[in-house]
Amino acid sequence: MTAPPHTDLFDAAEAERLRPAGMAPDEWAARLLLAACYRVFHARGWSEEIFNHITLRAPGAEPAYLINPFGLHYGEVSARNLVKVDLQGRALHDTAYGVNRAGFVIHSAIHAARPDAHCIVHTHDTAGVAVACQAGGLAMDNFYAAFLDGSVAYHDFEGVTTSVDEQPRLVASLGTKRVLILRNHGLLVAERSVAATYYWYYVLQRACQVQAAAHAMPGPTLPLTDAARAQSSRNVQDADPQGDLYPKVFAAAVRRCGVTLAQLAA
Repeated sequence: MTAPPHTDLFDAAEAERLRPAGMAPDEWAARLLLAACYRVFHARGWSEEIFNHITLRAPGAEPAYLINPFGLHYGEVSARNLVKVDLQGRALHDTAYGVNRAGFVIHSAIHAARPDAHCIVHTHDTAGVAVACQAGGLAMDNFYAAFLDGSVAYHDFEGVTTSVDEQPRLVASLGTKRVLILRNHGLLVAERSVAATYYWYYVLQRACQVQAAAHAMPGPTLPLTDAARAQSSRNVQDADPQGDLYPKVFAAAVRRCGVTLAQLAA
């Protein structure tokens, strides 16, 4: 089996035993990682009933990605029931589930335009939507926001995202950034792996939570200097001298949520 890189999430032999017949090892590994991410978001309360999405580019020569089956909440997502779709949102295998159109419109556009965007998350968590409703957006006045200095883009609200006409504008708004704040709508993070996407979403979410709390208090907040923001965003990974901060944080989050390999594979 091709084990998920840089994590201690799964016992490789047990994961291989649970792999469905006919499924390539690299796709099974990708499915387990993505299912684990859904379970972490469920445990953290970062889900929205059956809506919102975390997608992962599927291994293989043909462009495709894995997405949650429409109708299940995040705590019900597993490696087996994830749906593999092409960039037109069409399922590439037999499945009892459909795909939410908003997930296709937003995620497929970015997967198609950004070769580095292997994993994308979009949420409507309360703190994130609250910051997205602020005219000034994410305020660079707290510890977590400083990590994101220079990494945040914005996209104006055009209504519920169900039209492919909006796709080029979404892509243009994101540009080369890792974070897109969809104004009046929610948050989006696009990164090179599940672990990296989880890490930067966690940082963004914490920045929004702190902003919502601090700005609700009387009196002005204390601004950060340009130098402090630049140093923070440049050296955010220095806390881990081994250079594998993202996988370590993600693996710890999976352990914390208590999901088992058998549950992920179900």
